[in-house]
Amino acid sequence: MAPSASLRSVFTYASNFVSQFPLGLSNLPNPLSALSPQTPLNPDSPITPYHPLTGAPSCPLDGPISCNNNTAADSCCFIHPGGRLLLTQFWDEKVHVGGSEEDWTLHGLWPDLCDGSYDQYCGMTPQFNDIAGVLERYGQDDLIADMNRGTNEHLWAHEYNKHATCINTLAPSCYGEGYTPGLEVVDYFTRAFGLFKMLDTYWALQHAGIEPDYKKTYSLAKIQSTLEDFSGSRVILRCGGRHHNVLHEAWYVYFVKGSLQSGDFVPARDTFKGDSGNCAQEVRYLPKRKR
Repeated sequence: MAPSASLRSVFTYASNFVSQFPLGLSNLPNPLSALSPQTPLNPDSPITPYHPLTGAPSCPLDGPISCNNNTAADSCCFIHPGGRLLLTQFWDEKVHVGGSEEDWTLHGLWPDLCDGSYDQYCGMTPQFNDIAGVLERYGQDDLIADMNRGTNEHLWAHEYNKHATCINTLAPSCYGEGYTPGLEVVDYFTRAFGLFKMLDTYWALQHAGIEPDYKKTYSLAKIQSTLEDFSGSRVILRCGGRHHNVLHEAWYVYFVKGSLQSGDFVPARDTFKGDSGNCAQEVRYLPKRKR
């Protein structure tokens, strides 16, 4: 029997709405109005919209979905060529400073070229190395606090410069005259962490009776179906260990309708190169070790 909703799951559900918005904006919906146990995402419904700080492109509601359009589209309202985005998480073997034994960690938000291949360090946006400094300059203290749960600034800069620079809608030209350096950094990490907080892998597995345990093994098919039913999207699982039987990563697959800054994440269920993962049929889900 699945465990009942915990305080952790209730606060996770509430906080995922907050995470879609940068700080300092007014007239936002009250996130606590939806306070209830978390339920699986509806694959036919878009993720809660996020309103960028300023200057991001205003895109039509009936615009095309990335990787699903064969005609020319506004380059600031259509992610191309890296139109399939993978929200990647990993289950670290140790509890991080500021984190907990229940935390999966955000690895990144990766643009894929719609066929399983990808570019990197593309130069579509400027590179930034002082990510924390940029976010502090734009008043994103709560976002930084979220990011500090399990990751570090070296990883932030690596992920941004390798992957975000390949997302064309983050180009400075898409922000118009209101552009100031670093807006794209706020948008990238706000969207990545907003989606990450909605995709609480620990919660989803726990409510299917799948919890970290040194002695148990779990069916890979059950883990995959649990996460796909929860998210509405294709999920790629990656495993470590000599026999690839230790659960380590979960990649959630999305298209985007509109720009990364203000568009909707659309769950992707299609097949593509590299989508099968590398795990054995039975896997271990190991508890974290305390430092």
